[in-house]
Amino acid sequence: RPQHLSGLEVIRDLCEGKLDGGEIGSTEITFTPGKIKGGTHIADTKTAGSVCLLMQVAMPCVLFAASPSELHLKGGTNAEMAPQIDYTVMVFKPIVEKFNFTFNCDIKKRGYYPQGGGEVVVQMSPVKELSPINLTERGTVTKIYGRAFVAGALPIKLAKDMAAAAVRCIRKEIRDLYINIQPVREPDDQAFGTGSGIIVVAETSTGCLLAGSSLGKRGKNSDKVGIEAAEILLRNLKHGGTVDDSLQDQLIIFMALAKGVSRVKSGPITLHTQTAIHFAEQLTKAKFTVTKSEEEDPSKDAYIIECQGMGMINPNL
Repeated sequence: RPQHLSGLEVIRDLCEGKLDGGEIGSTEITFTPGKIKGGTHIADTKTAGSVCLLMQVAMPCVLFAASPSELHLKGGTNAEMAPQIDYTVMVFKPIVEKFNFTFNCDIKKRGYYPQGGGEVVVQMSPVKELSPINLTERGTVTKIYGRAFVAGALPIKLAKDMAAAAVRCIRKEIRDLYINIQPVREPDDQAFGTGSGIIVVAETSTGCLLAGSSLGKRGKNSDKVGIEAAEILLRNLKHGGTVDDSLQDQLIIFMALAKGVSRVKSGPITLHTQTAIHFAEQLTKAKFTVTKSEEEDPSKDAYIIECQGMGMINPNL
């Protein structure tokens, strides 16, 4: 699909590699990498293909580049079947930075299905090596916050309705916490097309972040969108893990590249995570084990993902 191809092309450009079979609909590609240079690169899906997936593809590479990188990623910022940019900034970024690197993500323009038209600029410096992480203590939920947004032709009332429905839904389970979901209308100069959605994040006493999110679409009641996000969040709070099921698979590659043993407590292992582990083990010397967490509480369905990382060293630094 267009976003897979754009991802491959940006990696090819980053490392002056060679890509054969790189076309939409292709079922086989041959990729020969060169030296990861860094620098400024543009990846444009020309569709509502997810900029967040482009970022996921590029990030492990730019961490081991010779110089800092600036990536201009164009497409959908809030697209179905992919992390929303709000999730990337509010949940993925603070957690993945525990591997001991930082990046900057500037949302220039938001873009929605079907046109896309969004743009995000990611700036990142390379590291010598990644540190392992240990995310095994959930702690207690200390706050719940989020944003409900509309853009383009949609009235702010929709955002308020989504936020209110999410709060009502969470209140049934969690009574004593202040829940702050901001309804916002994206400024016209910072959004392309029409879209709506919501993200709700729970933060815990040990610094874990778990979220639920949902997108609006034509014919979908705004209350339903808010409730859907709230239910995903509540489901992730139930299993007792330190990461939600959207973050689970996104951490695998970093665990594989890090030096030392990483441990993450999660809910049931998703198919995405199983796939990520399979390929990480094929491509690196990293070794993963997944074991059922020995909980005192039998109602919790938690697992420990442990990885002996390969200890990738950046040859350029």
